[in-house]
Amino acid sequence: MAYKKLSEQVHELSNPQRSDTFIKMFRDAVRDGKFEATYMPERFTMPKQFTRRGSEGTYQRDTKEMLFDMTPKFEKWFDDVNRELAAARKGGTIKPTVEAIEAGLVDFKKMAAETRKKMQASYQKGQALGQTRSKNKRN
Repeated sequence: MAYKKLSEQVHELSNPQRSDTFIKMFRDAVRDGKFEATYMPERFTMPKQFTRRGSEGTYQRDTKEMLFDMTPKFEKWFDDVNRELAAARKGGTIKPTVEAIEAGLVDFKKMAAETRKKMQASYQKGQALGQTRSKNKRN
């Protein structure tokens, strides 16, 4: 059996600012029996940077360490949750970086189709503009 600490797994998140939500989802999954985990005596600091309203600077929070069983079932659960947390953000869309595309956070085929549509519209606009100008010169 391969065991892993929750603190190590948190660092594998695509978006560390969602580590608090991930830990909550992790605990819910353990409680629901999706995989096995146990509390450890130590605590660890979450990578998320929290901000207080109306004040400068950021702070971090600590949470209880847990040890869990690294099973294929857990790895699938983590992949799904990681993708969901990286994509379902309030306040904007994910920037289409190579990393985001490779991680499957941005739909490459959808982006390519939108690009093709934009290029086609731009081309047709240029063609139409060229035709109106050539007609105006003949008159």
